[in-house]
Amino acid sequence: MSLAGIYFFLALLSVFCTFTAIVQARRIYWLVPVYFFSAWLCGELALIHLLWQVSLTSLLAFQGVFTDPLAQTGLGFFAMSWLGLVYLHCQSMDTPNQLRPALRRALGDDYRSDIPTERQHVLCDDIVTRQWIKPFHFKRPGVRQHNHIAYSDGGKRNLLDIYQPLEPREGGFPVLLQVHGGAWMIGEKEQQGKPLMYHMAQRGWLCVAINYRLSPKAAFPAHIIDVKKAIAWIKEHIEDYGGNPDYIAITGGSAGGHLSALAALTPNRAEWQPGFEETDTTVQAAVPFYGVFDFLDRNGIRPGMSMEDMLADRVMQCKRAENPELWDAGSPLSHIREDAPPMFVIQGTHDSLVWVEEARSFVSALQEKSQQPVAYAELPGAQHAFEIFHSVRTDHTVNAVGQFLEWTHAQWLREQGA
Repeated sequence: MSLAGIYFFLALLSVFCTFTAIVQARRIYWLVPVYFFSAWLCGELALIHLLWQVSLTSLLAFQGVFTDPLAQTGLGFFAMSWLGLVYLHCQSMDTPNQLRPALRRALGDDYRSDIPTERQHVLCDDIVTRQWIKPFHFKRPGVRQHNHIAYSDGGKRNLLDIYQPLEPREGGFPVLLQVHGGAWMIGEKEQQGKPLMYHMAQRGWLCVAINYRLSPKAAFPAHIIDVKKAIAWIKEHIEDYGGNPDYIAITGGSAGGHLSALAALTPNRAEWQPGFEETDTTVQAAVPFYGVFDFLDRNGIRPGMSMEDMLADRVMQCKRAENPELWDAGSPLSHIREDAPPMFVIQGTHDSLVWVEEARSFVSALQEKSQQPVAYAELPGAQHAFEIFHSVRTDHTVNAVGQFLEWTHAQWLREQGA
């Protein structure tokens, strides 16, 4: 194939990817995985895509390729892609316009003044270009990592990593527990949540990332039992790393969003704490990202695109009609209660795997009943898994989550009389 032909093909591919990132499309059945990956990588890395496309065009222009009509047509398609990529980048830059009002609505207009003066310096509003321009560079100074620590007897699936601040903190580090996603069937503790964990660890939080048993080898509720085992391990051992076992926040995305919300709403549920029923598994705050909140889909949100068959065959390993109590128990929506901990739910409008209406329904029910703040940020254009690596949208979101966690910790300290 000639250079002009390759350029034309790349132009068509670029237009397609940019289109998928801009347009919300969900009822596309078997095309969902292709659509998701295209929209995800293009939408979060819009400016990086723009840079390589313009660079390639400039290089080929010096080589005289654009005398070929096919290359000229490709240039027209690339121009359309560039307009879309600029739009996507601007959309990501506007992310604070959703996050900040969400925090003010839930925590109060002057919520930042509730955070102690000595912690004000850790609050961030701006993002750093050198971080999001290198999306897969995660490590940050001032953080020590402890890897592959066993928290139970499940082998590799019951290991955790600790991200420990180097500077000690009076009263111990508050703890953030990260639960990875992957449809309850795939995923590793090293793969997700790193932008948030390094951000918080640099600011005096001790972060813990866990593996847990996966389906189809393990059936639900094995996943949530392991999350609670990890909470029990933190309660018993985290002081050895400078952590405060009395303050634990939990977060995660997708299946991790489901499990973090479920753990936050079901403290001390005896049947999910076999052998450690007496351990207090209460958490003090939760930040679920794009989680599945209702296995039963009782509001009919996903007609024709239901997860029911996948859940029945691989995760629950029983049909809904065979054990409706288990399916109900596995749904965070079923456990909403007045004494739920403060929660910050984050969801993208363009999520093609977990639809935005599910988050809206969960948040609405939680805000109606919970006596604690419930913040909800709906991010225009954001796809599933948007915050796995650094991007403009990710880094703005991490800043907002940091502010939420600092506020909840400050409130907890006041309640403790500290």
